[in-house]
Amino acid sequence: MFLAWKEMRYEKLRYTLIIAMIVLISYLIFILTSLAQGLARQNTDAIKSWDIQSVILNDNANTSMTQSIITKSQLNKVQTGKKTAIVTQVPVVVHGDGNSKVSAQFVGVNSNQFIMKNLKVIEGKKPIKANEVLADSSLKQVGYQIGDKVKLNSGQTNYLISGFVNNEKLNIAPVIYGANSVAKVLKNAGSTFAASAIVSQDSKPILSKDSGLKNYSVGGFIKKLPGYSAQLTTFIFMIGFLMIISLVVVAVFLYILTMQKLENYAVLRAQGVPVGVLVRATISQSLLIVVSGLIVGTALTGLTASFIPSEVPMYFSIPLLSIVAIGLVVVALLGVIIPIRVVTRVDPVTVIGG
Repeated sequence: MFLAWKEMRYEKLRYTLIIAMIVLISYLIFILTSLAQGLARQNTDAIKSWDIQSVILNDNANTSMTQSIITKSQLNKVQTGKKTAIVTQVPVVVHGDGNSKVSAQFVGVNSNQFIMKNLKVIEGKKPIKANEVLADSSLKQVGYQIGDKVKLNSGQTNYLISGFVNNEKLNIAPVIYGANSVAKVLKNAGSTFAASAIVSQDSKPILSKDSGLKNYSVGGFIKKLPGYSAQLTTFIFMIGFLMIISLVVVAVFLYILTMQKLENYAVLRAQGVPVGVLVRATISQSLLIVVSGLIVGTALTGLTASFIPSEVPMYFSIPLLSIVAIGLVVVALLGVIIPIRVVTRVDPVTVIGG
């Protein structure tokens, strides 16, 4: 560590440029990780807030809640109870009171079932009447307030915003909670329609084999959400490639520096300095470079988190970013393998001559 630190202090410009490269890579990885996490949460926030284990849909719905139609006769073939709730999902456009139009997901639920009971209202109150709705707090950012009357799609019925809930999004759109009877009207469903889905806090709710319904685990259902898996896979590959790039950057720079210092290492070896000391110095140098870059990259990420607009779908998870940082340190240790091989094979006679 002493040798590594002394050399870095002596060659300030050279090592500052290398650290700057690590700063940019780590900052980009942190931002992409936060963006991936944010987009994933905006796809699934509402579903995860329900704290469910399974989702029952029509067998022909292609794992899509909006395309699923569960009839009253099918509903009767499912054993329901306190741990089950019926849900109707309808894409809507919210407008009214001179505010901007907002694309949202209307989720119809029954007030006596666990979804509505467990919702945490941050402002106002839960709907009591059929013409009252509970909205995600993101609608406040575009001007909607408690007591505003809004219209949904092309309908002329006014719905009163009774309260707001936080972090309730589905398919990257804010959720509007209301009565299931209202959702049926918005969906233009017939008299036999009961719901889009039956959600349960049990992993295997009981349903008849001839019901025409299919039970999905909540994890399997989330993976089938439109664009969810594609987005997540894209970001994972991008982060993976950046990890590989950081590995190459560390390895190349350390290799070049090691080759430039071969004569110095040869002199030290000729003076009797053990090869282990030189190996530890090389590893320490790699760690100092990466850790310094991570500290600055973390500071930039924290600064970004405090200034980034709330409209940008980013979520800064400290545990996840810590894992990414540890991954970068591991990558740095892998990148030092080639320079270590060079150091261990230094022959004073060959390098210095004699």
